[in-house]
Amino acid sequence: MSKVPFITLNNGVRMPRLGFGVWQVGDDEATEAVGTALEAGYRSVDTAAAYGNEAGTGKALAASGLPREELFVTTKVWNSDHGYDAALRAFDESLRRLGLEYVDLYLIHWPMPGRGLYADTWRALERIHSEGRARAIGVSNFHEPHLRRLLEEGSVVPAVNQIELHPNLAQGALRAFHAEHGIATEAWSPLGQGKGLLEDPVIVSVAERHGRTPAQVVLRWHLQLGNVVIPKSVTPSRIAENIDVFDFELDGADMTALAGLDRGERLGPDPETFDFTG
Repeated sequence: MSKVPFITLNNGVRMPRLGFGVWQVGDDEATEAVGTALEAGYRSVDTAAAYGNEAGTGKALAASGLPREELFVTTKVWNSDHGYDAALRAFDESLRRLGLEYVDLYLIHWPMPGRGLYADTWRALERIHSEGRARAIGVSNFHEPHLRRLLEEGSVVPAVNQIELHPNLAQGALRAFHAEHGIATEAWSPLGQGKGLLEDPVIVSVAERHGRTPAQVVLRWHLQLGNVVIPKSVTPSRIAENIDVFDFELDGADMTALAGLDRGERLGPDPETFDFTG
């Protein structure tokens, strides 16, 4: 049984607070990595059409022998499939590759504000949700103005906004907006993509005090902020390490120390200007 606690989304669907991400994992490699994660107790898996590994992820889900209702599967519509009809077709393709009859969460991967189609794409997701083929729908990489447009023009409040979030980019204002509107915050690149965050002396010091690894400290920080978090690894020992974060707690001084690392520094693109469709 998984020891991961749940968050209840704004439509009543329960989502594990910690899941397994497969960004930058090859299709064949995803089958093995997701299988390892499921054995370690993960029950939430986050993929996307753009990752090119929905088929490999689906193979691992099928081979696990776990009941479908115990799994929480997220995938995303890519930038080249914005628009009502294109998004509906893209969703059908994702389901086919995953080998599933429904997903638990379907997201718009990027807002692509320059194209101005994300409200039409959202209407497609609302239809998919109404048909029961996605238990919940949400967005990824949306800024507050993009969310406000969906709140004004749509009929379903996004259940989740999955955004780049780590101690160097804590996204306090956007998290507060989410909380105000009942939108769950989900963090991608929660460990800073291995680009120096886990070597930060502040994080190393906190980890040493708790007898934990820096990665475990950062994941615990996310959880105590209320974030849903999806660390990625293909290394079995790290996959196990990343889920072993529910039997210790950071104190107020620890949380304050990590808050001091927020520099507003992005590792990924700015959603306001990102328009890649390849």
